[in-house]
Amino acid sequence: MTSEADDERLRRWRLVLGGEPDGTGRGLTGDDARIDQALGALYRPETQAPRGSRRATGPRAAGLGASAPSVARWLGDIRAYFPAGVVSILQQDAIERLDLTRLLLEPEMLAAVEPDVHLVGTLLALTALMPEATKEAARAVVRRVVDDLERRVAQRTTSLVRGALDRSTRVHRPSPRDIDWNATIRANLGHYQPEHRTIVPERLVGYGRRRHGVHKDVILCVDQSGSMAASVVYASVFGAVLGSMHALRTSLVVFDTSVVDLTDRLSDPVDVLFGTRLGGGTDINRALTYCQSLITRPTETVVVLISDLYEGGVRDGMVRRAAGMQAAGTTFLTLLALSDEGAPAYDHTNAAALAAIGSPAFACTPDLFPEVMAAALQGLPLPAPEP
Repeated sequence: MTSEADDERLRRWRLVLGGEPDGTGRGLTGDDARIDQALGALYRPETQAPRGSRRATGPRAAGLGASAPSVARWLGDIRAYFPAGVVSILQQDAIERLDLTRLLLEPEMLAAVEPDVHLVGTLLALTALMPEATKEAARAVVRRVVDDLERRVAQRTTSLVRGALDRSTRVHRPSPRDIDWNATIRANLGHYQPEHRTIVPERLVGYGRRRHGVHKDVILCVDQSGSMAASVVYASVFGAVLGSMHALRTSLVVFDTSVVDLTDRLSDPVDVLFGTRLGGGTDINRALTYCQSLITRPTETVVVLISDLYEGGVRDGMVRRAAGMQAAGTTFLTLLALSDEGAPAYDHTNAAALAAIGSPAFACTPDLFPEVMAAALQGLPLPAPEP
């Protein structure tokens, strides 16, 4: 006679292993049976996981039909039984393992999928193949993801960047309305008068009046090769947020072997994304050459290269361009990825070459990006480790 704990353990192993109950002696009923069927449809023995897949193939014997209706039903099932984060993984595995990308060209499939950053990357790579009837549905999916990301990052980014801009124009003889009281109090804590229970400020700290005009120039230079899909999505969102700030002049440049300036689309990151062309080669040197031509105020400019540094152009030229910008007083930094996934694959030789000229390259999560930008705008050490 098994205990409840033993029974629960057998249930979990049965869901993990799939197949018939012979190995565990545990059958499944109700929701457990439907969960098992949904997992079995994806992870079956005859499906070989592609290189780099997140999961090994388990001993499962179900199948997922290759028609849009059956896949749409399966998508509905996994949304019913799994949290959003797991749904995203299962959905991405289905696209990779079962080659369902062609079904994403059908509007009814797009209505059934759970939108996420990876799906947006897949859709953008398929844009050239999409019939007109599907493009509007794809655009709606991209819009949902972009709107969600903007809600997630806009407030914190704006707050940190505006604070950085203000701090970078601190003055010590401010007019009364420009006094930064928090900074002034911190600067004068040594002059606290206990008998009067007050601080006598010997030095006032305030904001420079220059903050009311364009204060800094930011150039985002984004690699649109296929491996950088998630970074392109996040860069478009952050570009729109930075572009909405009057104290910044923000440019957005995307590149593969050619260079496209999408600055005029910054007000709508969805337009930016549909202006990209994921895939193809990489010519970082050419992209940096163009970005360098945009710089009119070197000491007031921050250039952010977002790339895995697999250079298909002139490697020495790429490093020289970066060094030249830095020598002119421009802040230059490289993000190997701008995504949630952590450390990406990247060209270690090129990363080391940039580090040698004082420009470390590192991966950056979307949550860290506002802090990185704030530090760069102030000329402070960047809040991220080198790879």
